[in-house]
Amino acid sequence: KIQKFIRDTEILLQLEGRSSTIPTASKKMIIVTLNEDRYAYDIHSLVKAFYPEQEIKVFVKGTKEERSDAGLPAFFVEYYETSICAGIENGGTKTVHLNTPEDRGTVKNDLKQLLYALLSEETKKTLPWGTLTGIRPTKIAKQLLEQGQTEQEVAAYMEHTYLASKEKTELSIDIAKREMQILSGIHYEEGYSLYIGIPFCPTTCLYCSFTSFPICAWKNRVSDYLSAVEKEIDFVKEACADRVLDSVYIGGGTPTTLEPEELERLFLKLQNTLDWSQVREFTVEAGRADSITAEKLRVMKRYGVTRISVNPQTMKQETLDLIGRRHTVAQTVEAFRLAREEGFDNINMDLILGLPGETKEDVEETIRRVQELGPDSLTVHSLAIKRASRLSQWILEHGISTLHNTDETMAIAAQGAKQMGMEPYYLYRQKNMSGNFENVGYAKPGKAGIYNILIMEEVQTIMALGAGTISKRVYGDGRIERCDNVKDVGQYIERIDEMIQRKQQLFSEE
Repeated sequence: KIQKFIRDTEILLQLEGRSSTIPTASKKMIIVTLNEDRYAYDIHSLVKAFYPEQEIKVFVKGTKEERSDAGLPAFFVEYYETSICAGIENGGTKTVHLNTPEDRGTVKNDLKQLLYALLSEETKKTLPWGTLTGIRPTKIAKQLLEQGQTEQEVAAYMEHTYLASKEKTELSIDIAKREMQILSGIHYEEGYSLYIGIPFCPTTCLYCSFTSFPICAWKNRVSDYLSAVEKEIDFVKEACADRVLDSVYIGGGTPTTLEPEELERLFLKLQNTLDWSQVREFTVEAGRADSITAEKLRVMKRYGVTRISVNPQTMKQETLDLIGRRHTVAQTVEAFRLAREEGFDNINMDLILGLPGETKEDVEETIRRVQELGPDSLTVHSLAIKRASRLSQWILEHGISTLHNTDETMAIAAQGAKQMGMEPYYLYRQKNMSGNFENVGYAKPGKAGIYNILIMEEVQTIMALGAGTISKRVYGDGRIERCDNVKDVGQYIERIDEMIQRKQQLFSEE
């Protein structure tokens, strides 16, 4: 309650343009001081991985007067010409000597290994991914394999350089090999993929931080929104006239909050405007069971959608109610069966492990119910705690100990996928994930989501349309440039010409 009061008061003060006078000592916080402003982001991410329940502050010594709470350790990192020292105030220190010139990558890895050893010793914990804090660990394995290294060499590199566990190293290599096989026919430099964001949802889930707006409040502006998206589609036709369109993904939000005629309008515009002749995959993330109808499924089938998602997140009704998904387990089952009846033979289901109050037994029951339905792919998410979500406030009130994700629950999901004939085909991580785990996509042979791999591995240009989306231009030398659309739906509609101008600038640069 005290933490909630502090947070609410600070928000109020910020809105009024005033600074907080609440003493820092009353916050539950771990402080890391530096003698130079270097690698602060990496240090923050690694410390947070060991102390997920604490707020972490990293700053250069002398710039602030903050200190850790009583009973919480305060760390420091000091850079010298030929060494790096990390330690705990009034405690132990560790030092690494630099025998090579201070190349950025080498120094960063040395620092993270040093800090990892200190944190592991202090907390008596190890992390499954070692010092890796980025979202694309499989990208490392894939690049090394493409350079001609053997699996044994890749494994040794990841375990030595990043201190990754044997299990996670093997998983990365396994997925990297499968990704290379799945993407073998993709057009890289001469191709592109298309993402369209539909930022409307029936309700906003407790854990969600994506750009989403309640459809009930925006019903009267959906047509305006689609008109703005159509303008972007016209731009794509011009900008990508000499490129091959490989995959199309319509996500959200919840795309199936659109009415059947609105879906048809969007599909018709896409197929009348763009060259659809080489599209290998057309995905619509149908998502919420309470937004899926037979009529909408028929529209999707008629316009050639090859892959859809029906996402339960959990098969425990009490959890669905808690996280704000206004549908029942029975509706999820009915939506899945409707999709099968309409002829969809590539259906994905999303699950989230670590949802509030869920136990090992709840995960086992969810997997059992999913197996009864028999989807073609399964995406298993480890709950990520986002600052912009209502979950972060919920945790302040109920405590992080209510979120249970463990090696055991991850193994239950992996084993369940294997029993359905699925293999892991893509993986990514997020900041502040429950248990410091990962999100893994599993699929039956021939049912892997191509777009999922492309967006994670960043090997192909992605044109992203709609509010809150980010386009990525991938150059032949591996360089990546981005441009984003504003998140607010009203602003997106009003400033659509500016959004197109941003893309024009990105795609006219050499």
